[in-house]
Amino acid sequence: MRDEYDFSKAKKNPYAKELKKQVTMNLSPIVIAYFKKEAEETGIPYQTLINLYLIDCVKSNKKLDLTWN
Repeated sequence: MRDEYDFSKAKKNPYAKELKKQVTMNLSPIVIAYFKKEAEETGIPYQTLINLYLIDCVKSNKKLDLTWN
């Protein structure tokens, strides 16, 4: 391994803006159970499934129904 490296010609990561950000969320136990069950069936980690679902909501411009009965 070299003692020093030359980064003068290095380029910035063009995907840096798209990296995931860690957040803390309080989720209902039924939401967690639902996505964990889906994770078992699909083999995809439940956090990834939640992220994919939220991305789908953004792309399809889904709106919440906030009316209370």
